Amino acid sequence: MKSPTLFFRSTVLSLLIGTLSVLTAAAPATPPREFQAGAATSDITPELGTMLVGSTSPVPALHVHDKLHARALALSDGKTRIAFVVCDLLGMPVEISAEAKRIMTKATGLPGSHVTIMGTHTHTAGSPYSPGLTTPDRSMPVVPPGPYQLFVARRIADAVQCAFNNLEPARIGWGAGQEPSQVHNRRWLVKSEANRRNPFGGVDKARMNPGVASPDLIEPAGPTDPEIVFISAQALNGRPIALLANYSLHYVGGVPTSHISADYFGAFSEKIGRLIGARQEGPPFVGILSNGTSGDINNTNFRVKAVPSVPYEKIDRVANIVAAEVYRAYQSIKHQDWVPLDARYEEAKIGSRRPTPEMVAKAKALLARPPGAKTWHARENSYAKRVLELARAPEFVKAPLHAFRIGDLGIVTYPVEVFAEIGLEIKKKTPFAKSFTFSLANDNFGYMPSVAQHQLGGYESWMGTNRLEIEAAPKMTAILLRFLQEMHAQATPTP
Repeated sequence: MKSPTLFFRSTVLSLLIGTLSVLTAAAPATPPREFQAGAATSDITPELGTMLVGSTSPVPALHVHDKLHARALALSDGKTRIAFVVCDLLGMPVEISAEAKRIMTKATGLPGSHVTIMGTHTHTAGSPYSPGLTTPDRSMPVVPPGPYQLFVARRIADAVQCAFNNLEPARIGWGAGQEPSQVHNRRWLVKSEANRRNPFGGVDKARMNPGVASPDLIEPAGPTDPEIVFISAQALNGRPIALLANYSLHYVGGVPTSHISADYFGAFSEKIGRLIGARQEGPPFVGILSNGTSGDINNTNFRVKAVPSVPYEKIDRVANIVAAEVYRAYQSIKHQDWVPLDARYEEAKIGSRRPTPEMVAKAKALLARPPGAKTWHARENSYAKRVLELARAPEFVKAPLHAFRIGDLGIVTYPVEVFAEIGLEIKKKTPFAKSFTFSLANDNFGYMPSVAQHQLGGYESWMGTNRLEIEAAPKMTAILLRFLQEMHAQATPTP
């Protein structure tokens, strides 16, 4: 017979073993990691009669050639969720992006820091800016969004919510092609002083859109970025869910006055689905084309005389060429069952562009001249008004900056029209295997040339077209590269 002490110890040991067995059996197994993707679109086409703001003088919309959309892609790695929304709009003012994020966060729980909302920069869309603001001028007082702006914000949030509703087990891949034939630097060094005058009474070194096949041309003032980077999401059975591409081409144009059109961004979005064999069973496939670093890039080859074209012909041609190159590169990409996602966000304190007292005095004098007075530049009165607006602007602005990680792909965003050389710098210095840039994301502060391009002058650097300090580009880029380094430095879990 066991002693009382041994009996007690044996009983306790048995109870402990039994308890551990129960706890072990009851403990849930670690759920397997599952990558998910979903996509959706929302119609953001305005009513006819809405003012179109892509030209110098806004005109009312009289015809819808093709509808405008907010196109959303949502991704989840089981722990982190992110979303991208590309809208057929001239830009993305903070009034719309902030309201859209407020609605979508309430509906989906996705924090605003994990979604970026951008405009394509089509010049044939309704104004995304608050009533009374026909240009994206952050130096003016913020006016509450009007009915169309609130409608767009609601529809953006709807697109994101539906994209998350459509989440399903998925595979993710990315790749890149090259299409140099459709991108040309629109800033040129030219010979004549008359072709380099600026509206402030000075003479620049560079000229935007200097004239096709002109004997005045010397050479382009900057590089181009011909790369097309794209992300592909597909269901586990291979069904395409979405393809999001990024190309550094401003827009194409060739749209009749008063027509609403998504430009080549919308045409690409339709064509790429057909090329990769997307069918409409289940949630419809969503093709998306975003604007890269195209602040100084357009589709005009200034070295040769332009060939006349009919409306929409050029848009269709460019969309076909870009889609064909993406389709070619798509054949060789590898889709993965799981990759880690990450996001970083900061509202950077950036100085506003400030006119000197001499510039303010000169602007007032220009505007006080009698009608018919001799002018130095055709747009000097317009820019005199902008100088006075910037003189009243706040000293600093908050520039929203995003960076995302999708496996070994890095993505950054700027709230401006970014020059190609800035995007090329990101691609050169990224710690990831591949990176690209979204322009016009979450806000719009106008053009942002590099410091070197500021020294050449030209339209994009003029005070009023450019509204941020000359050092804005290196300051923002340093923050975004830090984000990429931080995300890359984190250990990647083994799938």
